[in-house]
Amino acid sequence: MTVPLPCYSCVEVEAHPERIDRVHRILAAHLARWTLDRQITPVCAGVRELLANVAEHAGDGTAVIELIWTGRHLIASVADQDHRPPRPLGPERGGLAKVAALSDGWGSCGTPDGGKVVWFCRRVETAEGQPLVWPAPVSVLRESRPGPGSGPVPALLGPPARGAARPPLARRPLATRCA
Repeated sequence: MTVPLPCYSCVEVEAHPERIDRVHRILAAHLARWTLDRQITPVCAGVRELLANVAEHAGDGTAVIELIWTGRHLIASVADQDHRPPRPLGPERGGLAKVAALSDGWGSCGTPDGGKVVWFCRRVETAEGQPLVWPAPVSVLRESRPGPGSGPVPALLGPPARGAARPPLARRPLATRCA
């Protein structure tokens, strides 16, 4: 399968409730461009919860949102200037419990400037709308040196003999949807 190169998006926003819809549209546009349409709803819901936490708990209310698409994992993070670590309070209150339910994993860490980053990750099997592209098969046979009085004899590939040059593998360029 051809895996796209990592895609990255970063936006700094004011975490006010009236701006969350605008942030939703920005994130949805990036995910749609990366052909991750089925990830828009859960990722935007998770970021919405994290931004609501920033608006409620962080002093200045600014946040930096990052999206990273590695070709297999989609990582969303929200950084703010509040030094207090996040606390999951329970599913009835939303927040991190909702983020945990929407993701395959989440975490947080401090930043050098005294703030914190809260992130979550979702596994994505393939980019939606992208057909699977299988790599060309690599031959498992190679010609060995001919024996006395015989033609080429196929031999199974194994570890190369000491000092022997390994045959080059065909390299294909990686496709990317990021610009």
